[in-house]
Amino acid sequence: TTNRMSVSKVLVVSEDMKNLQEYDVEGSSYAPHGNILTTDGKIVDSLPAKNTCINELAQVCVLCNDSRIAYNDDSKTYLCVGEPTEAALKVLAEKLSTDSVTFNQSLNSLSPKDRATACSNYYESRNHRLATLEFSRDRKSMSVLVQSEDNKSTATLLVKGAPESILDRCVSVRSSYSTTNLNPVIREKINEKLLEFGKNGLRVLAIAMLEGCNPRLDDWDLTDPKNFINIEKNMTFLGLVGMLDPPRPEVKNSIRKCKTAGIRVIVITGDNRNTAEAICRKIGIFGEHEDITGKSITGREFDDLSKNEKLEVVKHVSLFSRTEPNHKSELVELLKSQGEVVAMTGDGVNDAPALKKADIGIAMGDGTDVAKLAADMVLA
Repeated sequence: TTNRMSVSKVLVVSEDMKNLQEYDVEGSSYAPHGNILTTDGKIVDSLPAKNTCINELAQVCVLCNDSRIAYNDDSKTYLCVGEPTEAALKVLAEKLSTDSVTFNQSLNSLSPKDRATACSNYYESRNHRLATLEFSRDRKSMSVLVQSEDNKSTATLLVKGAPESILDRCVSVRSSYSTTNLNPVIREKINEKLLEFGKNGLRVLAIAMLEGCNPRLDDWDLTDPKNFINIEKNMTFLGLVGMLDPPRPEVKNSIRKCKTAGIRVIVITGDNRNTAEAICRKIGIFGEHEDITGKSITGREFDDLSKNEKLEVVKHVSLFSRTEPNHKSELVELLKSQGEVVAMTGDGVNDAPALKKADIGIAMGDGTDVAKLAADMVLA
């Protein structure tokens, strides 16, 4: 994919607490401009000022985030500094604006440089980050503990992560102005939308929060990341954001050429299964209407197999989704044990073992130095 993320969908629970409210987000660059529309095409201005849940969702997008948007005067473009996924959340917050209509009315008068971070600065100036619970693959989430400048007697945990993981740990849900139990009916409707977003090729994040936290850090056990999952529980679900990450235009033809040359292409990704399958159909790994039974497997399903079953599976599976870095290494080992010559791509520190084991380790040009050192070649 292009790795240029942009949020195109926002989903929250409707005011009656019985249905879902979906919004479309215009714009696919890192520019902080783009309308927020209802599904019938009506533009909604200053949405956080009208909807408490959206306001809280925007705050999580800003504060549970280590990336930023910058404006380049030379190229006259907005750039991502940090992780593209987090940058897309910052852009969403800028498009949503804030809970202050007066502040929002001043946005159009700002210089491009100041506009890039205006709404982010607004929320950051009103909240103090006390601690960060870094992302871990076991819980598939990250969170920050923040304290509002208006109320220093309590703190709030702001959380984002994989929807299935977040939903499992939520017990309540927020709408425009109230909170209620996350009942099975609403949970099922959220899961249906999650499935729909995935089938449309969107990468989806869930947003949640935990109010009434102790602001005294001395009373928190933050030394062991394995304990973070016990902190991020009994949360309130705020919403889903669906992101576009379009396939690179040259990928489909490259895969076709590989197949013509007798090279088998296997996709291994951390993405949700439905999202990954939709992207694989777009790039030609699977046909548009192909029956992919037995050709797509998740990391968890793979882990449940015996050694002999795994050896059989790798002969015909073309997509491994929701995987961990160790799955890459295991896949290389299994394929090599069957006499295959294996080339593996990767860009992260955790990809290094698989790149080292592969016959041809290929690091991405914008990847980490660790990945580049472990690889046999670097793809610019």
